Amino acid sequence: MSAAALLCAGTLAVPGTALADDSGPGPEQITNGDFATGDAAPWWWTPNTSAAVSDGRLCVEVPAGTADAWDVIIGQNDVPILEGESYELSYTASSTVPLTVQTRVQEAVEPYTTVLATADPVGTEDTRVTRTFTASVDQPAASVQLQIGGGEPATSFCLDDVSLRGGAEPPVYVPDTGSPVRVNQVGYLPHGPKGGTVVTDADAPLTWTVKAQDGTTAATGSTVPEGEDPSSRQRVHTFGFDDLTTVGDGYTVEVDGEVSEPFSIRGDLYDGLRSDALAYFYHNRSGIEIDAELVGERYARPAGHIGVAPNKGDTDVPCRPGVCDYRLDVSGGWYDAGDHGKYVVNGGISVAQLMSTYERTLTADAAESAQLDDGALRVPERGNGVPDILDEARWEMDFLIRMQVPAGEPLAGMVHHKMHDAEWTGLPMKPHLDPQQRELHPPSTAATLNLAATAAQCARLYAPFDAAFADRCLRAAETAWDAAERHPHVLADPDDGVGGGTYDDNDVSDEFYWAAAELFTSTGKDTYRQAVLSSDLHGDVDAVFPAGGGISWGSTAGLGALTLSTVPNALTADQLAGVRSVVTTAADRYAAQSREQAYGLPYAPGGGDYVWGSNSQVLNNMVVLAVAHDLTGEAAYQDAVLRGADYLLGRNPLNQSYVTGYGERDSHNQHHRFWAHQNDPSLPNPAPGAVAGGPNFTAASSGDPVAEQKLSGCAPAMCYVDDIGSWSTNEITINWNAPLAFIASYLDDAGDGGQTASGRTCRVAYSSHPWNSGSTVTVRVENTGPSSIEPWSLTWLLPGEQRLSHTWSAEFEQHGRTVSARPLAWNRTLAPGAAVDFGFNTSASDASPDPGTFKLNGRACASGTAG
Repeated sequence: MSAAALLCAGTLAVPGTALADDSGPGPEQITNGDFATGDAAPWWWTPNTSAAVSDGRLCVEVPAGTADAWDVIIGQNDVPILEGESYELSYTASSTVPLTVQTRVQEAVEPYTTVLATADPVGTEDTRVTRTFTASVDQPAASVQLQIGGGEPATSFCLDDVSLRGGAEPPVYVPDTGSPVRVNQVGYLPHGPKGGTVVTDADAPLTWTVKAQDGTTAATGSTVPEGEDPSSRQRVHTFGFDDLTTVGDGYTVEVDGEVSEPFSIRGDLYDGLRSDALAYFYHNRSGIEIDAELVGERYARPAGHIGVAPNKGDTDVPCRPGVCDYRLDVSGGWYDAGDHGKYVVNGGISVAQLMSTYERTLTADAAESAQLDDGALRVPERGNGVPDILDEARWEMDFLIRMQVPAGEPLAGMVHHKMHDAEWTGLPMKPHLDPQQRELHPPSTAATLNLAATAAQCARLYAPFDAAFADRCLRAAETAWDAAERHPHVLADPDDGVGGGTYDDNDVSDEFYWAAAELFTSTGKDTYRQAVLSSDLHGDVDAVFPAGGGISWGSTAGLGALTLSTVPNALTADQLAGVRSVVTTAADRYAAQSREQAYGLPYAPGGGDYVWGSNSQVLNNMVVLAVAHDLTGEAAYQDAVLRGADYLLGRNPLNQSYVTGYGERDSHNQHHRFWAHQNDPSLPNPAPGAVAGGPNFTAASSGDPVAEQKLSGCAPAMCYVDDIGSWSTNEITINWNAPLAFIASYLDDAGDGGQTASGRTCRVAYSSHPWNSGSTVTVRVENTGPSSIEPWSLTWLLPGEQRLSHTWSAEFEQHGRTVSARPLAWNRTLAPGAAVDFGFNTSASDASPDPGTFKLNGRACASGTAG
């Protein structure tokens, strides 16, 4: 906390009084809380302001343009606080300009351990604030503080009747869960599964009724008693209404006189969420103005960290002392989470999943590219001929490449683990107002392999649009791989947590596997093939997709397996089948968890230990299920994805939609520095499409002061509170929103949730015949639809490093892995039932596998291998 040294400055120390016995409130702990003497002692205030007692109140002149709440403080020190004792702190305050007081009871010196932290709005009229808390630690000389800085206008703040007494009734937090009937508050796809959960003590089945918006009965049936749900310790029943397929809005479910939140049944439920979840990344760009025309006036802001005062900027950033003697331009990229830090291991998985969202449109039959294409999303680069989602991903890829150690340095080719403020960024804080020095932290093997993996993926995806950038990515990827092999055990310091998260990881075998998979898929080189096949993780489902969790920034092997199983590569048929078996085995596990749990989520950690960011674990398990469905077409996988969406959007123990702007009871006070409306009414709530971290079973012991006060003893799935101060349950991050974007795109592509491939109007037969130094490929495209196709264009991916050497009967373009065939003048039209044949030679002599997915004018064709 930057100004923390001011907390004791000019203090008049007056010892607090002892606590009373349990028979009633304890004696007053605050000295001179009513200012009746006309004197301010022993109160103190920061030196940048003036204060005086006037009309029996202490009034402080708050200067304009302070950056952090703690830049202006009124406080009293040496207040004894006992662990386990409950206290009531109260005061009356007003401000000529409304503000939010950060009310604190904490240590006066580092590490500033806090036992009370609340955000309390104060207006122009006297406001009485009362807070009750139980102390989590002994603090013999605590500091009671009202932090009132961080505002742009000057104001006069007046304080009176301050009181702190022990012996208070211990606070009991009871979350407002609304109706006991829990549904997806956004809705259900017409032909998808439709389920809900009701909290009830009834032993026998109950009648459920779905009511249409006009009050008529749309469906009815009986609930299924499930007993006690261990994740919430609630007694529950479940119900399902899959047969209701009538499109409409305003549906509700009634059970035993209780009514759910309203929901819709329609096929376009997730179109807006796809767009909003992806816009999250533009909102959180560093180094660029956020344009009101793209996001609205409420969310527009100046560019952050470009070196314009008070910023120090990201274009010339030094290392922390003792780390290096050079400086780097590490501008751009995305702010990771609630702070203004930029972390390679968080950025790596995030940009990979955005690129995979696009790559799915090349490899999955059901994936449509139009919603991600140029002009479809909210990015300033729209209209440049590049899919908008790749424009967004490039903003992060450029930053990741800039984090690479320059040639000639001792760790050349390695990648700095992170970059952030020297001290923790204040809250609230707009990026362009951040005055702190930015610092590079040491390189790590994990960060280096994150660059190797993502830059390899970048190389194959950007080749059709910007060959120079694709080449730059591939050079960075191979340089990073070589550096990681030279320095395989350079681990992030678990104690490097000043100013930003540590993101330490003592096992990087998963990052090696992921990077090798991406490099092999992009290049076909045997070096990377051997690295994949010789990895101890290869083929081990429990290592690639850990049973208690899954994919995360610290467990990335699954990203490699998903790429190998979906993107054409030079694995043999048996090797490919083995990788796909790992994916489907993991998906079978998640699907079973979804079917077996009363709230339907595909996540069941051992012992109910919902981790920090549990919602991202749910989403990443949904990604595996979605890929398994793309590979197999099995309905069970898609059904489990849809039940996971139900959980995230309201069918959960808290009746809470965890996504801002979606559902009647949505999270909207997530922990964030500039989406901080709860702390500063002039700032917005988080933008629509931001997913909260979710229940965290260890939140109450994490040091999160809000969680400590409210969540002690909570059931695993109940350990969440929508409060900006609860960073352990309510943070938002790029690596949690990335799988949300992938899943929203998948669900939007699912249409009405039916399992048939509707609109399939073409068939492709593809055959490869190897010879001494290459192979000959023939392709037949047949129009199986009712209408002529003119002109036609067929696109697919080639494995590895194949290059076309001779072509016939079509015009070809090859950009990296992507090949497109277009008609000549004489075969421009494909009439219904007609076919066109063409072919080419390649430079690869191995019998390459069928590319799997072909897109004719952007739509998937049925495919197979001929001859």
